[in-house]
Amino acid sequence: MKESLLNGFIDLSRSIYGDDFIPLHRPVFEGNERQYLIDCIDSNFVSSVGAKVTEFEQKIADFTGSKYAVATVNGTSALHVSLNLAGVKQDDEVITQSLTFIATCNAISYTGAKPIFIDVDKDSMGMSANALKLFLENHTKKINNQVINNKTGKVIKACVPMHTFGFPCRVDEIAEICNAWGITLIEDIAESLGSYVNNTHTGKFGSMATLSFNGNKLITTGGGGMLITDDYDLAKQAKHITTTSKVPHPYEFVHDQIGYNYRMPNLNAALGCAQMERLDEFLSEKAKVSEKWEIFFKEQGVEFVRSKKPNRENNWLNTIILNSKSDRDSFLKFTNKNGVMTRPIWTLMSKLDMFKNCQTDNLTNSLWLEERVVNIPSSVPDRSLAPFNNQGET
Repeated sequence: MKESLLNGFIDLSRSIYGDDFIPLHRPVFEGNERQYLIDCIDSNFVSSVGAKVTEFEQKIADFTGSKYAVATVNGTSALHVSLNLAGVKQDDEVITQSLTFIATCNAISYTGAKPIFIDVDKDSMGMSANALKLFLENHTKKINNQVINNKTGKVIKACVPMHTFGFPCRVDEIAEICNAWGITLIEDIAESLGSYVNNTHTGKFGSMATLSFNGNKLITTGGGGMLITDDYDLAKQAKHITTTSKVPHPYEFVHDQIGYNYRMPNLNAALGCAQMERLDEFLSEKAKVSEKWEIFFKEQGVEFVRSKKPNRENNWLNTIILNSKSDRDSFLKFTNKNGVMTRPIWTLMSKLDMFKNCQTDNLTNSLWLEERVVNIPSSVPDRSLAPFNNQGET
């Protein structure tokens, strides 16, 4: 690998983020976070009942264009609940991508179902609509309005594509396929808050979608997640079962089904409300960082991933694709040794012991990307650094 690429990358990283250790993505608490936390403490509402939970839900619903939002303790729990609401049960199957974070597959496993792994598109790194179509046409049949897997005889209940690193997949096409086959579409938008498919926010194409607000996300509540939907009944049931399925009553404890203690605490929601006040600013500043990276890597002859227009990514994690696994490993070793955090994409889920016996297609693109993709620093720069003042001028 060229020394000019390696040394130039370190130099640009320092010019954007300073001379200290540079993480992949750090949280930014420079707004009303502290005050809102104090307000919660003063109110004595610090757990899952409080005004900030409702306020945060409304802010997310408004931003994404959804009718309803239900806050949860993390993105995995939101996924688990959405699968539960989709009727996924023991021994059912759920189609997803092998190139994803493990939370997607963990949530499927919590229901007792098994994932089926299909390939992604190279340009988006998200589920391939064409691969989904081919799998359904070649490996399934519809019997009594259910999609049956020819190989296992199991019912395929749902499909969970993920918008990898904030790059929208062809979810509009995936939605058409799922609708034609009668498969419930649940979007995993854990990484794509602020990403759009032809001016429609990700998460608006299926019956439900789920978000994550982990500490490394675009905005954070420390830990936290959200289920969004336009379906009133789904939203009502989601709130019910995430609150231990307790029937409302002034003093009696009656629970009418198996529920989960999954509601987001008010303290976490307070952070989320403050973060949402700066979301547009975060998106703008991260776009400036991405532009600098894009110019640099274009000069170096390295592919810098961008969404295909008219789609728009949120620039959550800037991503490059190197020529080979050898180049990837050299880049990772050099950059991390020099105090700039970079990371490869995830090991394919189908290679992990828990899922190695699950059905897959050929995963051609997934295997190719696994060996070449690298994430690079993508945080909102510190306000005190000159290269990113209020005007974004250097």
